Amino acid sequence: MTQELLTIGDFARASGLSHKALRLYDDLGLLVPAYVDPASGYRFYGPGQLDRAVLVGSLRRLGMPLARIADVVGLAPAGASAAVAAWWAGVEEQTGARRDLASFLVDDLARKGTAMTAPTAPRYTVRHAAGLDTGLVRPAQQDAVHAGDPVFAVADGFGDSGAEASEAALAALVAALPDPAQAPADVVQRLRDAVSAADGAVAGVVGGGTDRTATAGTTLAALVRTAGGFAVVHVGDSRVYLLRDGGLFRLTRDDSLVQAMVDEGRLTPEEAWSHPQRPMLAKALTGRGVEAEVRLRDARAGDRYLVCSDGLSAVLPEAVVRTTLGAAADPQAAVDDLLAAVRDAGAPDNVGVVVADVLAADGGAAAGRGASRGRATGGAGLRRLC
Repeated sequence: MTQELLTIGDFARASGLSHKALRLYDDLGLLVPAYVDPASGYRFYGPGQLDRAVLVGSLRRLGMPLARIADVVGLAPAGASAAVAAWWAGVEEQTGARRDLASFLVDDLARKGTAMTAPTAPRYTVRHAAGLDTGLVRPAQQDAVHAGDPVFAVADGFGDSGAEASEAALAALVAALPDPAQAPADVVQRLRDAVSAADGAVAGVVGGGTDRTATAGTTLAALVRTAGGFAVVHVGDSRVYLLRDGGLFRLTRDDSLVQAMVDEGRLTPEEAWSHPQRPMLAKALTGRGVEAEVRLRDARAGDRYLVCSDGLSAVLPEAVVRTTLGAAADPQAAVDDLLAAVRDAGAPDNVGVVVADVLAADGGAAAGRGASRGRATGGAGLRRLC
């Protein structure tokens, strides 16, 4: 029988794949040998397997994830062709996004070469809107939002006391915020202290103690106006995005197990999108002490910021978020359109959204000074936003 087959060495040379790769693809079921000698364990391949081997190797050189390759090689040629074309279109879009991010970072780092000082008069104003939606699956709303100069924030509660935790965290954060006119050198620690106060407020709701299992708590993502710009404050997997010059940039890193796997190279961002462990948090406000990520940013007229819970970011692809934010005439329209898009996508979770536009101090409408608690949709008697 083996006289009609190729040894693993001959097959490796013919296909351009290494012995190690062939063993891996066998283990994954992508390229199973035609025959394995029961005594020696030596692998043999049929000549008819060469086309599949070459395809697998080519797709790996393209950078396609193994899980996607398994889908492609199981299709008829026409379907496989369409699948490769669709995947590559996504790669090109991601490449464009990375190019934009590189340009953004170059510009952002160059701007940080100039020291930030407290201005004698406000250089910009902020126009904003906020919204909440219970969604189509969850029985109750556990997200909370706050939008009122100088803080624009979203908290995503979880567990039996999640609703109380998110509300308590935002109230405590706002109460403990430093003066916006304070020098930037002092702001970071003061903001971390404010997050500690928020964590303490969560402890008062859910119960504290280092030996307690974190069954309830909340995430926190906030944009806080400072003397020379903004501070981005973050704990958990709620996010802050920036829309600038048509490009969408995520300013926060998820504190989640899946994000850690992406950082370690164990998952691609594409695989992380649908990973079953995506909701599992590595850090949150649970009343047991936590250090927030705080970063300072300059303000630029024309920027549009989005603060949102994962009820939005886990449902809408970033390309959809970018298009929706860019097309909206003002923050309220952006909030309405984003919530409508989430509902159209099934709205499996609560959603909290804040959109804030940066305007030149002499360039138009001033920021609303009163705090907005958001406009709720979803649930009995509430209408869909459009």
